[in-house]
Amino acid sequence: MVSRQQTEAGATRHEDAKAVTRHEDAKAVTRQRGRPRSFDRETALEKAILAFWEHGYEATSVSDLTRVMGIGAPSLYAAFGDKRSLFDEVVREYGTRYGSFGDRALAEEPTARGAVERMLCEAAVEYTAPGHPHGCLVIHAATNCTSPEVEESLRERRNANIAAFESRIKAGIAAGELPADTNAAALARYTGAIIQGMSQQARDGASREQLEALAELAMALWPRP
Repeated sequence: MVSRQQTEAGATRHEDAKAVTRHEDAKAVTRQRGRPRSFDRETALEKAILAFWEHGYEATSVSDLTRVMGIGAPSLYAAFGDKRSLFDEVVREYGTRYGSFGDRALAEEPTARGAVERMLCEAAVEYTAPGHPHGCLVIHAATNCTSPEVEESLRERRNANIAAFESRIKAGIAAGELPADTNAAALARYTGAIIQGMSQQARDGASREQLEALAELAMALWPRP
């Protein structure tokens, strides 16, 4: 017959065992949450930039991304979210790492003409540089895309660039460096068309020298005071 003392001792041992189990479970969760990633996030992101840049949004699958990034799908989702979230980050990082030459030219050059000339010349260099796909990711990534949200976000970025050109041209008109009757909106569209055309030409194999010649010709048509 089991005594009361034996029953109480058994219950105590059972509760102690449960407490140990809970403690070990908590330690395991903590270890899992605190475990460092087995890949470098910046390196993986750069590889994703190159993949989307080369193939566009639609043609780049999650399996393509995991292969080139060297990670599994669970790691991709944990670090970057879904494919669309990753692409949004890719576009932002592309603008910082590869596409910021235009903003710098507009901000740093003292004249609108100088800013656009510098931008076109640097585009000829950037769009044909070795080591990454040619052309501009923002211009080409939505090719054959069936996602309206992706198309719209890239369209907004391209239109924002044209708006920045127009703003800089208007400042040039106000400063007297351009004729007062210059059509700022049309000249901004013209500049955007040249940039987009240079990007496509680069994708089609045009060399840096060929694009620089195109930029020089484009500037020959620029209005003078």
